[in-house]
Amino acid sequence: MSNHFADRFTQAVKDKGTPICVGLDPRLDQIPSQIKDKNPNPADALLAFNKGIIDAVHDLVPVVKPQVAFYEIYGADGMKAYSETLKYASSKGLITIADVKRNDIGSTAAGYAQAYLEKGAPFEADSLTLNAYLGWDGIEPFVEKARANGKGMFILVKTSNPSSADLQDVQMSDGRTNYEIMGSYVDSWGADDIGESGYSFVGAVVGATFPRQAAKLREIMPNTIFLVPGYGAQGGGAEDVKPCFKDGVGAIVNSSRGITFAYEKMDGFDEKTYAEAARKAVLMMKEDLAGVL
Repeated sequence: MSNHFADRFTQAVKDKGTPICVGLDPRLDQIPSQIKDKNPNPADALLAFNKGIIDAVHDLVPVVKPQVAFYEIYGADGMKAYSETLKYASSKGLITIADVKRNDIGSTAAGYAQAYLEKGAPFEADSLTLNAYLGWDGIEPFVEKARANGKGMFILVKTSNPSSADLQDVQMSDGRTNYEIMGSYVDSWGADDIGESGYSFVGAVVGATFPRQAAKLREIMPNTIFLVPGYGAQGGGAEDVKPCFKDGVGAIVNSSRGITFAYEKMDGFDEKTYAEAARKAVLMMKEDLAGVL
């Protein structure tokens, strides 16, 4: 198999038959009591909870995305749980996205890139999320490290939060919005690194909550894999994510709370069957997406 990130990513989606990414955003107050009773250290409880979710869904989904904020809360122990979550997911054959939204310039950006994209690094992942509003010199170190190690990245372009319009939708003198300009940059940054799948290892974050803008961005970035947050709890539905895809491929749709804490809202499940509820939620999401893709 090609070592190009986009090729491995695309093949993983095809193998699992669905473009679902499970967001691993554990909240201690929602973690089942039997896990916390066995793991009085909060960070250990996060890791045990994550392993239960991964065990339940790894044969169904191609990708997981742990959001670092929920681990940083618990200091060094939390970051160890983050590292171990990434390793455990990889051991189960899953593509990992470190949702860290890093950004800086020069040697600092290079340090971040080494921490997440270097082989054997403490927080090694297959890819990470980035904020590119410092420009190319804040992205170049990540591109170089990703290219050298068969890794990828997802750069914020049009995010799913309501106030994203405050900056991202501002129109410039040439008629383009900020998000369109950023999309053009992301397209150009990945133009020389297209894999056999037809996609670059430089991906984009495009929210499901803005389908009209997503359609415009798909035209601007035809060879870019979209990471699509906003499905489910944030209000995005299957029809909303459809514009992010190109002929049914080229995107991955994230769901976090709707899967990991499905046991709280799904009839017939409770704390003791939280993992089974997560599996059922994935199957329901898979059916929902299949109806439009």
